[in-house]
Amino acid sequence: MSASNKLKITLISAAFAFSYSVAADHLSSHSVEKRISPTGSVYKSGDDVPVAIAPIVEVSGPRTGEAIYNTKCLACHGTGVAGAPKLGDVAGWASRIAAGEETLLNNALNGINAMPPKGTCADCSDDEISATVKYMVANSQ
Repeated sequence: MSASNKLKITLISAAFAFSYSVAADHLSSHSVEKRISPTGSVYKSGDDVPVAIAPIVEVSGPRTGEAIYNTKCLACHGTGVAGAPKLGDVAGWASRIAAGEETLLNNALNGINAMPPKGTCADCSDDEISATVKYMVANSQ
């Protein structure tokens, strides 16, 4: 047998041995158990449940229109996405302001075009939405 044939046989044998060891590890009981284990847990009343999220912080009092705009409205009204009038765009707000504050508030509360009711601030009160509308109007005239 020539040296090149011996080398080929050695390489083929090594590749086979390596692939077998990888397959054997893939089928080990630890590996199988890890792959089929549940991805979550179900807890019953009284169980000690680990806390994975930060606690909800209560807001003391209503938020300002500016604070709500900066956290909830800026994504659309700062860029003009889907036709949203941008804050400070006098021409874009002119016809909306002319329709009156009641119409603006009604549109903000109930949604209009691509904007859902209350925009992206589902936890805002009607008074907070009103304060936000007033803030946006005051900064777009």
